[in-house]
Amino acid sequence: MQRFKQFVVEGRYPLWVKAVTTSLVLRIRRLSHQIELEDDATKQNKLISQQNKLISYINGLGIAVGTNDRKLLNRLKSYKK
Repeated sequence: MQRFKQFVVEGRYPLWVKAVTTSLVLRIRRLSHQIELEDDATKQNKLISQQNKLISYINGLGIAVGTNDRKLLNRLKSYKK
């Protein structure tokens, strides 16, 4: 597993991809902690669905960066919040 500093310095991916991925990972980790602490099964399921959505965004970024399709990269960049 890479350290964060190696990930940022790597240079293979644009900076916005690194920043978005890092923020998504932090949000996923926070949701994992909330899921562990939650007693209500309904609320747990909602948190899990949010977590799955964030994981799908990371997967989408991985697929987009693996291609040379600039339109797709720009489209994903425009959805960044």
